[in-house]
Amino acid sequence: MTETRLRTWTHSAGYVLATVFIASLAGQNLRYGFYDLFYLASGMAILTTAGLIYTIINRRHQLASPGHLIILSGLNSGLVAALITMDGPGISHWAMPLLVLNLLILPLRQGVGLSVLLLVPLAVTLFLKHPASEALTITTGLLILLTVTGLYTWHYGHMAQSAEDLAITDPVTGAHNARFLDETLQKEISRAIATGHPLSVIHLGLDYADEARDLHGEDAIQAVFRDMTQHLFGVIRAGDTLYTLDDSEFFLVLPFTPEEGVRVIAERIRRNIAEHQWPVLGTATVSLGCTTRGSGDTRTDTLRKRARQALEETRKRGADSAWFSPGETIEA
Repeated sequence: MTETRLRTWTHSAGYVLATVFIASLAGQNLRYGFYDLFYLASGMAILTTAGLIYTIINRRHQLASPGHLIILSGLNSGLVAALITMDGPGISHWAMPLLVLNLLILPLRQGVGLSVLLLVPLAVTLFLKHPASEALTITTGLLILLTVTGLYTWHYGHMAQSAEDLAITDPVTGAHNARFLDETLQKEISRAIATGHPLSVIHLGLDYADEARDLHGEDAIQAVFRDMTQHLFGVIRAGDTLYTLDDSEFFLVLPFTPEEGVRVIAERIRRNIAEHQWPVLGTATVSLGCTTRGSGDTRTDTLRKRARQALEETRKRGADSAWFSPGETIEA
């Protein structure tokens, strides 16, 4: 299940449960003749229903839906106004579902901020209208609820981020893996189309990787590959992204980089790796296939295929070199 779909289900469940809870409050207040509280609860139920509808409409865009903040701000503001102007029985307990809903629907910082804005006037009103012991008990209970819910939300977010990092990160090198490449590259292609800026890519392969593996073993090659990844992180520019495709190949995405720029970067990478002393191997070289997005390149597979073909071309012409497709070779 994707993060967007999970958030859609979570938001929908939260709004449904809140609607049922508040609607039951409305029914009880109507039964006992507290018409002001009935109208308040009915209005809040309408807002939570609107939140459910908004969630369904924006089910494909839950990670960027600002309407939730507006809906929840309305709910919290209505309750604060009711606390100040009304004197209904148990109205302070209505804050409990709102505190949970704030943290369940909104990003953690927004949810905590909105909850604090609800709790402060609530606590002041309680101490002004009720005995200190009763006000302290209610306020403490709400603070405990806010703390527990906040810690749970933080823990869930931390675990989700860790799971996402593991899914897109190569465990050996720490660089992004091939699974994440197509998603990022498609975003960069879309941005290049929208802005008109150039976009280049490099497919980089370690020369004689199979021979080195047979001679030194798999663990030694993985150690070299890991060290080479960290070395490349120090060579590439801020804004460029590095991906590992297998245990001997890399892929670089270079936004805002024209043909002249990718040629220079490829030569710098080739020279840096050739001049570096690597563990076990001593010296190592790489071959690089480079290309720049053309006006007709709108899909990731087009750029990746052309960069792959450029890598194969430079390997035909010898190790320790780079080839720009359809340009000329850059010899060592």
